[in-house]
This record gives sequence, structure tokens and C-alpha cells, in this order.
Amino acid sequence: QVQLVEFGGGSVQAGGSLRLSCVASGLRDSRYCMGWFRQAPGKEREEVAIINVDGTPTHVPSVKGRFTISKDIAENALYLQMISLKPEDTAKYYCAAARLVFGPCTTNKLAYHYWGQGTQVTVSS
Repeated sequence: QVQLVEFGGGSVQAGGSLRLSCVASGLRDSRYCMGWFRQAPGKEREEVAIINVDGTPTHVPSVKGRFTISKDIAENALYLQMISLKPEDTAKYYCAAARLVFGPCTTNKLAYHYWGQGTQVTVSS
């Protein structure tokens, strides 16, 4: 059974940085799409960044240039480096995974079957 556990959330001032980590267990092999999603109070969960099986990242426009997704296959770990944080980045951040069957990985949250419990990021102005 796949389990995902996130670390690294916290409270920072605008312009600050945080690094989120997600440790995965129970993965069958390396053929998993993995991503970061976030959900602010009263809003739907939205994609932040995903990383393909081959390591190719995709970042949504609102975080491009500020957030960087990466993974360490040997450690079964996923990371999200966040700089220049803004108050609108405040949300609970979730790590997600889905085994790739065909095609490239998608940013659509409905395609992800495994989710962590989330870690809170709060950015104050």
C-alpha cells in the first residue's frame, strides 16, 4: 500500500522560502507520476507542480519561477522548493502519486490515487 508523508510546512513572511518534502513508501517501482497540490480554505484543491517518470517537471503559471519540484528516486522522496512566497500561496499542501499506465503525467488531480495528509504553509504579508 502506497503511503505518502509530507514534511516542511510552516509560517513565513512574504518573500520567504520553504522546502516541502514527501517521503513515499510502498511504491512498486519508479513509474509513478508525482505532484504537489494545494488547497486554501473555501477553495478547491489545485495543482501546483508535477514531475514525470523521466523527471520532467511541470509548474503551473502562478508558481513558475518561484517553486521548483524535484524528486530523489533512491530516497523515494519528492520535494518542492518554494521561494518568494506570497500570501496567496497560503494553503495546505498535499503530495500525490499515481502509477503511470500510458502517456505523460497529468496535472489533473483526479488522476492521482494516493495522497498524503498535507502540510500547512502560511505566508503573512
